[in-house]
Amino acid sequence: MHYYSLQNPQHRVSFEEAVVKGLAPDKGLYFPDHIPQLDKDFIDHLEQYDDLDIAYRVISPFVGHEIPEADLKQIIKDTLHFPFPLEKVADHIYALELFHGPTLAFKDVGARFMAGCLGYFRRNSTRPVTVLVATSGDTGGAVAHGFYNVPGIRVVILYPSGKVSTLQEKQLTTLGGNIVALEIQGTFDDCQQLVKTAFLDDDLQAHCQLTSANSINVARWLPQMFYYFLAYKQMKQAYPHLVFSVPSGNFGNICAGMMAAAMGMPVQRFIAATNINDTVPRFMETGKYTPGKATPTLSNAMDVADPSNFVRILRLFSDNLPALREKLTSGSFTDAATVTTMETVWAQHHYMLDPHGAVGYLGLEKYFQPAPGTAGIFLETAHPIKFADTAPAGLQDKITAPARIQELYDQPKAAVLLPDNYAALKQWLLANG
Repeated sequence: MHYYSLQNPQHRVSFEEAVVKGLAPDKGLYFPDHIPQLDKDFIDHLEQYDDLDIAYRVISPFVGHEIPEADLKQIIKDTLHFPFPLEKVADHIYALELFHGPTLAFKDVGARFMAGCLGYFRRNSTRPVTVLVATSGDTGGAVAHGFYNVPGIRVVILYPSGKVSTLQEKQLTTLGGNIVALEIQGTFDDCQQLVKTAFLDDDLQAHCQLTSANSINVARWLPQMFYYFLAYKQMKQAYPHLVFSVPSGNFGNICAGMMAAAMGMPVQRFIAATNINDTVPRFMETGKYTPGKATPTLSNAMDVADPSNFVRILRLFSDNLPALREKLTSGSFTDAATVTTMETVWAQHHYMLDPHGAVGYLGLEKYFQPAPGTAGIFLETAHPIKFADTAPAGLQDKITAPARIQELYDQPKAAVLLPDNYAALKQWLLANG
């Protein structure tokens, strides 16, 4: 398997180079040169396979022989060491809970898999690598924990000041060691632009080798296919027809699901549910891609106005918008609707949503038509405790915090405050490289 830049199909690299570099020199995202097809018999009998075997069958074509089978299976085992349960919320509606990992967010999967791959590739290197990553909330904590104390790797996390929850900030600013947090006076889009600019700076790259752990990195993006296959495994006997509603910010998660479908996993439809940062819903309606500035919302991890991974979704469909519309529906929802849904679902079904899961639930509510043999699955991408300080007042005392989280609140925050200015970021990286 080779990977090419979506800006220049002639630029092709190995899996290792795509992981280590993160972004192509021309600023393009890497994309596999072909979509592997899984054997139909394997798909039809998925319930007969162990979860780790399924994950290996799914990801190994993308890795090829660059990581030996035994090492790749160990990376997968270290990645999938927590459950991904489906909880029934209402008739034909299920929550796929992705928050049972160490940082209580779906991004634990991609971060741990990438940490394993990068650790393997750097095992004999004497030159340290700096993982430079922008976060709108959950990525930072997941990357920090995934890469914590990995030899030869330093992690520098950029996050928007005042625009992540208290717990999210604690998770990315309290580890220390090889983890450094930079608090940027701007939005997530500003943080993401700073990271992209750094990757294109030859002078900086000569001083310190950079890679990214955002979902723009193939090793962060592709393993998110795992839990779609595991959900299908759990549901296929009772519900052979599935609709996935994915709360979407940077669109890496739903893109991974659509890659799973492209490999042969049966999915009836995907719903990309966004908050009021509605660049993609407007594009799906009008065919015009016109991103603006990100607007802060309760579902802060989705406060993205220019989602990087949407270009990958377009490429999956050969940039054919009518074909994409056959498989993808997208809608945006307000904070008011999010709050009402959190309150209603708790009152009627006694299920606690986080704001992102609530947006996913709203997507199902608007676009999903229940039918025999059909189920709607929305992704609960983070534990509600991560957003307890902004949850509706009537729900806050009903959110139970896992024991391992309580101690985080007492840990002192350690972050470097920087302006939304590339010169300031570069100066800091050069001085602290």
